[in-house]
Parts: sequence; structure tokens; C-alpha cells
Amino acid sequence: MKRNIQIALLLLIVILCITFYNIYLIEPEKLISQKKLIEVPISEDNQNNLIKNLKYEIKLENNSQYIISSELSEITYENNIEIVNMQNVIGTFIDDKNIPLTIKSLKAVYNNSNYNTNFSENVRIEYLDNTVLSENVYVDFTNNLITISNNVRYLGLRGTILADNIKIDLITKEIQIYMDDSDNVKIEILS
Repeated sequence: MKRNIQIALLLLIVILCITFYNIYLIEPEKLISQKKLIEVPISEDNQNNLIKNLKYEIKLENNSQYIISSELSEITYENNIEIVNMQNVIGTFIDDKNIPLTIKSLKAVYNNSNYNTNFSENVRIEYLDNTVLSENVYVDFTNNLITISNNVRYLGLRGTILADNIKIDLITKEIQIYMDDSDNVKIEILS
């Protein structure tokens, strides 16, 4: 009987030590919606935060997924909506056939309430064997539309296209390529 009491007290002490260690000595994980992975918070002043290596993973309809990550981000709030200003950004769409479309840029502004994202500065889009370069890409989940603008250059296996704008409907996959003024879209076909 005495031995059982000693074992029970020893187990109680071990459980209390583990509980104390987990509560007071280990910093709790900082979890934010949509599986945000936060590596190192830099500043926690007011409501604005700088965060290194931030990542959002969003499940969309039709078994598709949108993943966006950045090396450095600042979280701000506008009208109680979380807005994330990102630097060195990679956004990836993975469709229901598991084919990725990747957008890379130096900057992006991500709206956490509707997932709309405005990529800017040295934007590069890669899809299969195709590349599109531009200065701005706006991903509008509200209207299921991607708008590519400012110095748009499409580079494909069969040639290049120079245009002012490309619009892609995310539902129908319909693409519109056009200029802002009366100039024609420039197409260069490789033989």
C-alpha cells in the first residue's frame, strides 16, 4: 500500500512538472485563421504587425486551392478587415487536376476576408510551359477574374505576345488579350 502511494505521488509530481513546463516555459503557438504559419514576429505595436515567412492556405470550390506566402508581411486592419502588405511573394493556384499556376512578385496586398490579392512589381506568372511578365496582377475571387496589366509580355513555346492587358475568367478559363488604346496586340511567332 505504501509503495502504491509513493508511485501515485511520483506520477502526480511528474504530471505537475510537465503541466508547469507547458504552461509557463513553452511559448504558445501563434495560430491565425486559414493555417497561417508564423515563424518570427518582429513587432507587435498597436494593431500592425510585421511577420516573417507568413503563409495562407485557402481551400476553394471544386477541390482547388490557393496558397500565398511571403518573406515579410505587415498585417493592418481597415474597417475591421485584415489587410496584409507582403514582400517577396509567391501565390499558387492548384486546380482540381492538380496543375499549379504560380505568381511571383516583389509586393502584394492580400485581403483576408475575400482572398483578393493585388500583386505588383516584377510579376512573373508560370503555368505549364508558359510565362507571363507584367507589373500588376489582380486576383479577384469576388468576380472570379484575374487581370494582368502594365507592360504585359507572354512568353510561350510558339512565340511572344506584347499587350497592355490580359483578363482570365477563373470559371470558364476564357482569356481576353487587349490594348488600352487603338494599337494592336503585338505577336511574334517563332518558327
